[in-house]
Amino acid sequence: MASTAISNVSCPKCQADQPDGTTECVKCGIIFAKYRPLAPLQQQSVGRDRSHWVALAKEWLVESDRSTDSLTFAGRVALFLLLLWWGRGLIFTPLETNYTGESFLHLINLPFHEAGHILFIPLGRFMTILGGSLGQILMPLVCLATFLIKTRDPFGASVALWWTAESFMDIAPYIDDARALDLMLIGGVTGKETDGHDWNNILTMLDWLEYDHRLAHFAYNFGIFLMLASFAWGGLLLLKHYRRLSP
Repeated sequence: MASTAISNVSCPKCQADQPDGTTECVKCGIIFAKYRPLAPLQQQSVGRDRSHWVALAKEWLVESDRSTDSLTFAGRVALFLLLLWWGRGLIFTPLETNYTGESFLHLINLPFHEAGHILFIPLGRFMTILGGSLGQILMPLVCLATFLIKTRDPFGASVALWWTAESFMDIAPYIDDARALDLMLIGGVTGKETDGHDWNNILTMLDWLEYDHRLAHFAYNFGIFLMLASFAWGGLLLLKHYRRLSP
């Protein structure tokens, strides 16, 4: 009895070996004549979609900044250097020192923190408590979106991203204190002298109190990541601005 010869041809979809002369896969059943022409078209479509999103991101995040003014450039450089110096202190200081909680920006974040508690009252007790930390993070994000969408100012958005990063770093010591309750609160008392504080209550309600230090370090490290991203973004925009300056 003659044996059926097996070629080296494989199915383009499932990679199964195919007998000579077959027009459809013996394993998955696809018809080769219909499947093969579609693959390059699909790849081209994915490539076009990816290129579209890359071009859109480049336009919004970089190319929409067309400033050629030298005075604006000087002001941006001064602000960038200030944030770079300030951010260096935040990045290289351990969160356990509560350096962020003792900084000037903590006083800026505080009204948005308290407003967040009020804003989230309709969503229940848990969200009301969490709303404080959400409020101080959402405010710089709102500024970031405004700079990008309303004023088309990517450099301003990069500064808002720096502020967002600092807000994450600002709440990290608060999270870290969830069990110890040693931080001084607004009323001049510690959490031990009251019914705890936001993150003690939040993690207790989630039964995550034992993870307070891990969550605090995650928030702090995420803030560091965002801050480094803001430096890279702002630095790129300054470089492009410098190249646009009139001779």
